[in-house]
Amino acid sequence: MSFRDSTVIIIETGRTVVRAGLGLHDLLKTPTVEISARVGLRKNAFTNGVEANGKSNNSDDPLASTSRASSLPQNGQRNAAVKDYLVGAQLDEALSTDPDIAISWPFADGDVRDWTQAEAIWKYVLFNQLQRRRVQNESPVLLSLPSGLSRDTHERICQIFFERFNVAGLAILERPVGQMYAANSLSGVVVDIGHDKTDITPIYDGFIVHSARTSTSVGTRDCLNYLANLLRSNQSVMSAISPAESPLDPAAIHSTLLELVSQVWKDGHVKVPSDGETAVVEDEGVTDIAAVIVAGKERALIESGMKKRATAKASAAEQARAREIEALDLITVQFRDHSVTLGKERHRFCEPLFDPSLMRGIPIHDSLPKTVAEMSLSLQEAVGLSVAQTEVDQRQYIWGGLFVTGDLTRHVKGIGIALQSRIAPFIANSELQTDVQARAVRVLNVPEYFPEYRDTGNGFAAFLGASITAKITFNDPMGKNFVSKADYTSKGPRSVIEMAPALL
Repeated sequence: MSFRDSTVIIIETGRTVVRAGLGLHDLLKTPTVEISARVGLRKNAFTNGVEANGKSNNSDDPLASTSRASSLPQNGQRNAAVKDYLVGAQLDEALSTDPDIAISWPFADGDVRDWTQAEAIWKYVLFNQLQRRRVQNESPVLLSLPSGLSRDTHERICQIFFERFNVAGLAILERPVGQMYAANSLSGVVVDIGHDKTDITPIYDGFIVHSARTSTSVGTRDCLNYLANLLRSNQSVMSAISPAESPLDPAAIHSTLLELVSQVWKDGHVKVPSDGETAVVEDEGVTDIAAVIVAGKERALIESGMKKRATAKASAAEQARAREIEALDLITVQFRDHSVTLGKERHRFCEPLFDPSLMRGIPIHDSLPKTVAEMSLSLQEAVGLSVAQTEVDQRQYIWGGLFVTGDLTRHVKGIGIALQSRIAPFIANSELQTDVQARAVRVLNVPEYFPEYRDTGNGFAAFLGASITAKITFNDPMGKNFVSKADYTSKGPRSVIEMAPALL
């Protein structure tokens, strides 16, 4: 059984964002739907109140392991139904008028915190954003999910999509595998930088090495708070956002600085210098005197040289000023009807990823505090630890594919190169000449032959990998890589286990 490409749906479910698209094309498209993976519930809708701090009211819903737990809030209500939750634009509009709404992030732990909330998000994507109709739903769905989910979780997802959404078929793909496919590789280590967590997943020959997966509690949130704190010493910035005649309170200043920093990195004004990176010396050129004489252009060359020297003397001050400005690396951005000038400090945005100790003592107002143990693991340390837990003969192939992805990589280029230069010490015994010894780390990126993804960095890798997989999965009449309606009717939710080799 095969499906028409135009009916296939891709849903990428991450910790903090859900992306989706309808239809597969010859040139694979970027997602048409992108919403925050959160739901809202009006606090006055129920009299029993809402439980917070990551606790779910559904006693049969296990929480994710504490090692992967997120600081994003989770609020549950035992009596809440799918229709009670606000999602996407509905939630955004409600928050603008009614701040008394409990926000929950059901996927933030890399698992499913609350099944009703998860169903509300998927339902909103399918029927509100993609305009599918439940009664005549001819669309198969490829669902991209975090790695390491249990068999019970897969079965319950399968049940929801067939019984609640009436899909024509279902395939489940682990996100890191799809991200590695997008980089045109089967082996490597995926570094997925999220909001407050970074997931490191070694992959060998298309299969995740689950025993070596790890997470570290550094992410985009740390970068935002770090640069916001640095900008407090920039008088130009502070006078623009909090003028002396109408100063803001400390919480408002921090919130405003976070908004400014978010605008700056999303506009592509942040660079990530590699460890020990130096400037390239420009070649001023050498004149071929013999060629000039043979051509009889001695006089023209002399006159040209005299003009250049005269111009240099006349504009020496301007040139010096231009070099000074270039060295300062100043930019001016428009923020809230103000012109704000920023310097080189903006390029320090990603420093917490490589040195989390910089965050000690910096207040983080938008989340729960971290422990010292969680803050101590940098990206290079987390990746080195993860790969060290794989089999010795696998490591040379895994080190041959360092793939850094996540929303941050959509706008900030060079994080992979920066990580590569810092990770070299973690390749043990690099001087040994053996068949299984890795000698270098190779950085992967989404190939240029995906034209729709050329300007998105590696940020959409999970969606691209899911699209590639869906094109193969749903076009193979003899394939057994998805669950059809007939399979579900005859075998029930357990049919999804047979279609997922990693679960067998």
